Amino acid sequence: MNADIKKIEDLSLNAWPSHQIELYDGWLLRFSYFYTHRTNSAEQIGPSTIPLDEKIKYCEERYTKWNTPAIFKISPLLSPSFDEMLAARGYEIQHKTHVMTKSLETAYPVNPSVKVELSSEISSKWIQGLFQLKGTTNLKHRQIVPSMYSAIPKDVICANILCDGKVAATGLGILDREYIGLYAIHVDEAYRGQHWGKAICTSILNKGMEMGASFAYLQVVSGNTPAKNLYTSLGFEYFYTYWFRVKE
Repeated sequence: MNADIKKIEDLSLNAWPSHQIELYDGWLLRFSYFYTHRTNSAEQIGPSTIPLDEKIKYCEERYTKWNTPAIFKISPLLSPSFDEMLAARGYEIQHKTHVMTKSLETAYPVNPSVKVELSSEISSKWIQGLFQLKGTTNLKHRQIVPSMYSAIPKDVICANILCDGKVAATGLGILDREYIGLYAIHVDEAYRGQHWGKAICTSILNKGMEMGASFAYLQVVSGNTPAKNLYTSLGFEYFYTYWFRVKE
């Protein structure tokens, strides 16, 4: 099981690059002006030799220099003692996330009433539409995030639904080995309840299968019941949970 978790963790690292990355004794320090927890945290990717107290202190100093909170990603691959150590230091759990997976065997039926546009490139219009859907107003984020998307080293399936010429729903599929990962699934509040999220997901998954994907994975924040219900209806099942320890 740990080997499968490690594979998904590797895929997700490839899928979502950070603005800056520093490798430190088997830990990856990621920094993106706190755009997301995933791209602005330290996580272990290999063996460590430096004592943990020294490593934690170093990470705290680095993130202080970057003027963002010190954040550590905790997955089932790590010893529970590390999580306990951070808790004792005053680090609190934030952004608990469930990873769901499924095998891909047959294509999903297409809803002819919903027009999903697919592209192999992430356009500026798509990114600006995503900013609008997420309410992203931070000027630094709007400056650096386009370069983060352009740095994705894998084939992508970029999906959107347009309404009156504007992006009203988005989705992103990222192909890596035999997997297609689902990311950036967002629907404008004004159009929810019309199964646009499902249409986005199935379009990406169908295209992913055409391109050779045999499995799919996604990540959903704990408590996002509507999203979890959607993914469950598509056949995704719970695999494991990770979370972040944050000290403000």
